[in-house]
Amino acid sequence: MIIVGIVMIIVGIVILLYLTEITPIGKAGMTDDEKINLLLAERENSDYRTLSGILIGFGFLLVLVSFGARQKRKGGAKKIEKKPSQ
Repeated sequence: MIIVGIVMIIVGIVILLYLTEITPIGKAGMTDDEKINLLLAERENSDYRTLSGILIGFGFLLVLVSFGARQKRKGGAKKIEKKPSQ
């Protein structure tokens, strides 16, 4: 499960970097239709960046859960319980 979490984090970061590179940019002298299309493209890009952030968050959560779900080593340090003195 840790591998899936790491893959999700990597894919989310790659998508985020790609979306940052293709951010729509306006220019001077745009018509009203071009302005509306620019606003829609910016909104779509923002929504995809939010989704990639959620993907990164779920991947990070999976990594944390998989570390917490690991079993402890059997040959590790042993707990010594002292009997109370009477």
